[in-house]
Amino acid sequence: MKIFVCMKQVPATTKVDIDPETGNLKRTGQSARTNPYDLYALECALRIREKTGGTVTVLTMGPAQAEEMIRDAYSMGADEGVILSDPKFAGSDVLATSYTLSQGIRLLGKADLIICGRQTTDGDTAQIGPAIAEHLHIPHCAWVEAIEDVDEEQITMRQNFGSVTQVSRMHFPCLVTVDKDICVPRLPSYRLLKETAEKPVRKVSFEDLPRKDLSRYGAIGSPTRVERIFAPEAMVSNLYVKGNPQQKAQELVSMLAERKYI
Repeated sequence: MKIFVCMKQVPATTKVDIDPETGNLKRTGQSARTNPYDLYALECALRIREKTGGTVTVLTMGPAQAEEMIRDAYSMGADEGVILSDPKFAGSDVLATSYTLSQGIRLLGKADLIICGRQTTDGDTAQIGPAIAEHLHIPHCAWVEAIEDVDEEQITMRQNFGSVTQVSRMHFPCLVTVDKDICVPRLPSYRLLKETAEKPVRKVSFEDLPRKDLSRYGAIGSPTRVERIFAPEAMVSNLYVKGNPQQKAQELVSMLAERKYI
């Protein structure tokens, strides 16, 4: 089975630099980490590979520094890592990003199963996974909280829609987006880290992709535009209430009522 996991590096801090001209996050040179939701996706892929055999390929779109994330995925057990990186991809919204990732998957060969995390902590749209499936014209399931069964032909999952739980079965090829707590991601292996230290990470540019219509990529291919984006001002104030416990409680209640919180 050929399994793809779409992963992303996100800012490791809430204090990020923003390009005032484009409104985009400045990702190069920033402290970054693997999107937490994507670790659950990778763990699910590794467990499925252990059961059915096959390979796990990690795919990401981003700057060259994303290789650090790929190396971490290798140390967890991923077989291959690919970075889609090109200045033409800059400024991509959900539509352009998902299209670029879908083209990367087409380039790498037919996927049986694509697994994505529910969302990213920097965008929070939860749309990339389903959008990739639509570009590839394959079925997909979102909000997956458990994988009930999987074999060489199909996968059965439990989806959590808040007030409703649904069990779905799909034949391959298909895509799923998994929620947090679906499993516990394994820790990186020091042995695998050493064994894969020289393992190559494939770099894919715009010119490598099967379809080279510039109107589908980057800022040009993004129908949504950021009007303004800025970091919120940090406003921290402390209030100390004196007196015995009863007096403090009365004072707090009075303040909350004055501010119409209660």
